[in-house]
Amino acid sequence: MSDKRTSKDEQLDTFRTDDSGKHTTTNQGLKVSEDEFSLKAGERGPTLLEDFHFREKMTHFDHERIPERIVHARGFAAHGEFELYEPLKKYTKAKFLNDTSRTTPVLVRFSTVAGSKGSTETPRDTRGFATKFYTEEGNYDLVGNNIPVFFIQDAIKFPDLVHAVKPEPHNGIPQAASAHDTFWDFVANNQESAHMVLWTMSDRALPRSLRMMEGFGVHTFRLINDKNESHFVKFHWKPKLGVHSLVWDESQKISGKNPDFQRADLYNSIEDGDYPEYELGIQVIEEKDEFKFDFDILDPTKLWPEEDVPVQIVGKMTLNRNVDNVFAENEQVAFNPGHVVPGIDFTNDPLLQGRLFSYTDTQLIRLGGPNFHEIPINRPVCPFHNNQRDGYNRQTINKGQVSYHKNSLWDNTPSPASEEEGGYTHYNERIDAHKIRARSESFKDHFSQATLFWNSMSDHEKDHIIQAFSFELGKVENESVKKQVVDMFANVSLDLARGFAENIGLDAPEQGGSDVTKSSPALSQANTVHSPSTRKVAVILGADFNGNETHSVLEALKSEGMMPEIVSAKQGKLKGAGDVEFSVDHTFSTADPVLFDAVYVAGGKHEDPSFKQNVHYYVSEAFKHFKPIGATHEGVGLLEGGGYVGQSGVIHNDDLHTFSEEFGKAVAAHRHWDRQLV
Repeated sequence: MSDKRTSKDEQLDTFRTDDSGKHTTTNQGLKVSEDEFSLKAGERGPTLLEDFHFREKMTHFDHERIPERIVHARGFAAHGEFELYEPLKKYTKAKFLNDTSRTTPVLVRFSTVAGSKGSTETPRDTRGFATKFYTEEGNYDLVGNNIPVFFIQDAIKFPDLVHAVKPEPHNGIPQAASAHDTFWDFVANNQESAHMVLWTMSDRALPRSLRMMEGFGVHTFRLINDKNESHFVKFHWKPKLGVHSLVWDESQKISGKNPDFQRADLYNSIEDGDYPEYELGIQVIEEKDEFKFDFDILDPTKLWPEEDVPVQIVGKMTLNRNVDNVFAENEQVAFNPGHVVPGIDFTNDPLLQGRLFSYTDTQLIRLGGPNFHEIPINRPVCPFHNNQRDGYNRQTINKGQVSYHKNSLWDNTPSPASEEEGGYTHYNERIDAHKIRARSESFKDHFSQATLFWNSMSDHEKDHIIQAFSFELGKVENESVKKQVVDMFANVSLDLARGFAENIGLDAPEQGGSDVTKSSPALSQANTVHSPSTRKVAVILGADFNGNETHSVLEALKSEGMMPEIVSAKQGKLKGAGDVEFSVDHTFSTADPVLFDAVYVAGGKHEDPSFKQNVHYYVSEAFKHFKPIGATHEGVGLLEGGGYVGQSGVIHNDDLHTFSEEFGKAVAAHRHWDRQLV
């Protein structure tokens, strides 16, 4: 855990409590003498209405659940800090983006989108990546996703999208899944979704870890400098560990083996001191270049190719402290893209415009009224003063008789601040237009960037997309919907449409295709950072394992940042040759190969048939999911005969230095896609 304390930590200290060693009291501070039995008229008589302790305790329990978020219900948060690499005075007057001498406290909440609060954490889905910066000028919320585009262009269609992807209303099925008729019917009849659908059918929708996925602000915002000059901007979070994913079969199995897989990974990493790090990047377009591209930069279904508009890395965020209480911090935190500071403003992106209303409106019902900003996790670190009063859950005790503007009793205070005093002013954008319900012609190309994304994928990524379409549409019952989707994505790529059409029993389309040949290497995970750091390795040991050699290998793995965990038949201590002893972390029945990044089989000299069967399961599952597999000494014999020896990513060598070096490289590669499945 970090020793650094932020201003937000100090503020939260006021609200933190440790109840250990204390007497039980009511919420009014009255010590209670009994907390096991309600007050009754005789030992076997009825409970009395005057039992105020029972009524308070039960009433609180009855009201402990607040409405879950309609989307992003399943999530987990962590605290951290943001440090700026270089001042951005050229672009913005925001103080936290100009002062490199101080760090800014942050809270990040990661989430899935479609599922309920109790759903699994590894479905095929978009992931939320929302960051609250507690700045000296007020809270700034960068409310984004791990995908840079969205399904729709106008916020008025957001309820329709969510209704379509949620469980179907006639039977409440399926949970946290888009593989059903109503979602794909929406896609086929709202073709602006084509680009986003390619992303969600790709590996990006199956992140290996919340620590290994990008974050995007999605929308085009404005940066305003102290000369009142405007630049268009998109925000990016780049994970230092690179962008890596699960495979679909693995993802489904993890849902059953550990539905808390993502939050446990994040929580444990922070507790172990392996703090997740993300660099903040910005793409900037000058106002004069607004119309120079072959897409509309305000269209939320479009990205700015990094080859055309480079990402400038400007700072780093480190998550270094877990929340103390999941409800108080993770559930009650309220994000809103409308929470901005001077120097950051909005554009006319119609999806963003709608979100500016929707998020506030949502918090009013979810958190019980207009005072959600007074909940400790939402309070800014700077003072706030205004004439707002009353309402549910008011915590501020405002003194004095004035609660209006303008006034003479308090010399017209609290009063607005000038721009020079830090008062927020909107960019003075000229608008001259007719009121109209319509969409700009520049928003009507729905397929070019979807093709750009397809062209940018490696061969194995393209295969995964085809298999994802095949699975999702294989669950769709309506043949007309299937046919419409095939015809729609023939406009993106005939290879794509033909690939999944045949898998779902439809004729391959004859017409379609795209003239777009451009690709963007930045979109492929094949070009990401590769490191063995924080990778979990299942180390399979049996009785009388080769002690000194195994110890040397484990130390070598740890030196490269890997996290070996011992798996064996029984818990407790396991002794090997040379009196080397390890504590068993997991048994074969309490862990599973899908929960690890790699498998290392050291084996043992006395292995019964049951042990060998479990080893075969671990190796075969890891092999099927293209994961690295290592073996030394007795472990090598357990690989022989299964067709694994000589395959890509399978390392076996009794020279410990060579083995450790080669196995480390195999783990860093993440997956070995050229492996021939046996």
